[in-house]
Amino acid sequence: MVWSTKYRKDVLTGDIANYCEKVFNEIAEEFEFQIIQSEVMPDHVHLFITAHPKKAPGDIVKKLKGISGRKLFYTFPELRNTFYKNQIWNPSTYYGTAGNITKDTIQKYIENQKGV
Repeated sequence: MVWSTKYRKDVLTGDIANYCEKVFNEIAEEFEFQIIQSEVMPDHVHLFITAHPKKAPGDIVKKLKGISGRKLFYTFPELRNTFYKNQIWNPSTYYGTAGNITKDTIQKYIENQKGV
């Protein structure tokens, strides 16, 4: 899963990026899915997730984006000056399935995003 910040603003750095990753892991634990690999880039997020088939990807992303957005604005109120209507995430999300490629290939892709 990949999604970006609104207007592709480079705000996911330092403490904000670390906190964002921590919140994603808390949400995964609470709603019973597993984040295998994650990478928080300055303007977007990559998550490799595994979940029970009954859990719809759209519901997972809705929880991740909604809860993390609220917590980010609460913890870092200065973000309110950067984003209109307190919306940190772009409404669009990319979903891909592992299908014919291996878990290792996906993990290598996400790891290599920092070098791009």
